[in-house]
Amino acid sequence: MARSFAPDPHSFARPNEIAVRHLSLDLTADFDARRLAGRATLDLDVSSPDAGTLVLDTWQLAISAVTDGHGSDLRWELGEHDPILGQPLTIEVGSVSRVVVHYATTDDARALQWLEPEQTASGKQFLFTQNQPILGRSWIPCQDSPGVRASYDAVLRVPSDLLAVMSATNPTERAHDGVYRFAMDTRVPAYLVALAVGDLEFRALGERAGVYAEPSVVDAAAWEFADTEKMMEAAERLYGPYRWGRYDLLVLPPSFPYGGMENPRLTFATPTLLAGDRSLVTVVAHELAHSWSGNLVTNSTWNDIWLNEGFTVYFETRIDEELFGADYAAMILRLGRQELEHWLAVEKPRDTWLELDLTDPDEGPSKIPYEKGSLFLRTIEAAVGRERFDAFLRGYFERFAFESMDTETFLSYLRAELLEPAGITDEDLQVDAWVRGPGVPDNEPHFTSDAFDRVDAEVTAFLSGRPAAELATGDWVSQQWVHFIRALPDDLPFERFDDADATFGLSRSGNIENATAWLEKVIDAGYLFERPDVDAAMADFLTRHGRALYIKKVYLKLAATDRGLGRAREVYARARPGYHPVAQLTLDKILG
Repeated sequence: MARSFAPDPHSFARPNEIAVRHLSLDLTADFDARRLAGRATLDLDVSSPDAGTLVLDTWQLAISAVTDGHGSDLRWELGEHDPILGQPLTIEVGSVSRVVVHYATTDDARALQWLEPEQTASGKQFLFTQNQPILGRSWIPCQDSPGVRASYDAVLRVPSDLLAVMSATNPTERAHDGVYRFAMDTRVPAYLVALAVGDLEFRALGERAGVYAEPSVVDAAAWEFADTEKMMEAAERLYGPYRWGRYDLLVLPPSFPYGGMENPRLTFATPTLLAGDRSLVTVVAHELAHSWSGNLVTNSTWNDIWLNEGFTVYFETRIDEELFGADYAAMILRLGRQELEHWLAVEKPRDTWLELDLTDPDEGPSKIPYEKGSLFLRTIEAAVGRERFDAFLRGYFERFAFESMDTETFLSYLRAELLEPAGITDEDLQVDAWVRGPGVPDNEPHFTSDAFDRVDAEVTAFLSGRPAAELATGDWVSQQWVHFIRALPDDLPFERFDDADATFGLSRSGNIENATAWLEKVIDAGYLFERPDVDAAMADFLTRHGRALYIKKVYLKLAATDRGLGRAREVYARARPGYHPVAQLTLDKILG
């Protein structure tokens, strides 16, 4: 039976007529020219007997020819360039079931970041891709919609002193000739096709897990992520078997714009997770959870991203609870609620719905689909009970495995399989207010945390005049430090900020979450502008890190005042070349 695809406002493709079912890439990576060149072979499923035209998404690709599988030329045309969607590639296929596009990427391939040796830990060149949400079309002619899934294989030629890996079967040793072959037999959307090339080594973390990183980083990464196999086992106990074979991680250079990217079989991870105390590995739990919510059951369009991210935040905290206990999970939930409150205050009301209406997905949603989505699922759990809700989610992942999901289909399934059997109505749960309403409805659950209560007691003591050195902070974890910093009032006397910073080293913290919270606080308080050493630490932070969410937070705080905006632009002028195009796109707009 032919698959049915939801309309996607962010793709030119017409998969209900002709859909790509398999992609074969044969590419050479030219680091000097900063170009991938070769061909993409696409095997097609024809759903409509009258369809004779295949439409692909592209972005500034240099296309030299389009042929059928036997090498005969096909008629093709590139449409006008749209500043958000790129160009449609229209190919007259007739009855042909295989199409070959001969092409090369250009300087405007926004999914690709080519790093010079000085930008890497090993002093060698590096390349990595970031397709999500609609950047895959800038290096692969594809149907670039999360609702369209295709299996793929690839042959990649790279310099012989580098290792290539993909979101597929992977080598653990370098090929002497620099030629690598990959296969992903499971159908995945284009945004989950990923590639990296660099001076990489591999360390095993267990029978099913391992980590790749540059030689000077790999052992630290293996220590930091040692509990990955335990996370996999905890996730499987909750929601069923892991369906992707291996779960490996790749630690990228600092310009990687995300905490992690859930590419199947190979999560891409930021080096900011290597805090040296395993305090930030909840990000690994998040990316692992995507192996169910996102990779297994995928949002049909980017307007439904809460079905990926809200579910994944919920699942992540359940993994955290399994491994580290309920109080640890409660801290994550409390911080998430604080994060949600921040974004509710700065976003337009329509942008606080769960079902979004995105103009440009590449600008990225705020944390609202993540945190409000998770909170909605917690509300459902509270209404029906955890045991019943867990059974529902296990059934959901099994029923819709390797399929796409839109908001209305999910809500219909929720009603039929969970709410109605439990005697609960939409009105009882305020479903419409959660999904298609601004803010947070008043039936949200609340979370208590003994660990945060202890922090609050120390905050009170500090505000009463107790020196920072006398506070009981010796056993605090990262989440407690963030809570402490956020709890400090903006009008705190500057000498008290001095005391906290001198005692705890917050301005130059190696923990990106602590450092970001501190910089946000001291910018709001005006303290940063009166302390050159803190200002220098801020500039160093924004220059060293490329993780978009965190640097965006700091730039937004700076941009809120004329004085701060001027300083932000000074720093950005130096830092911008080291940022990924995803981060540049967002920050260019913030800073004008």
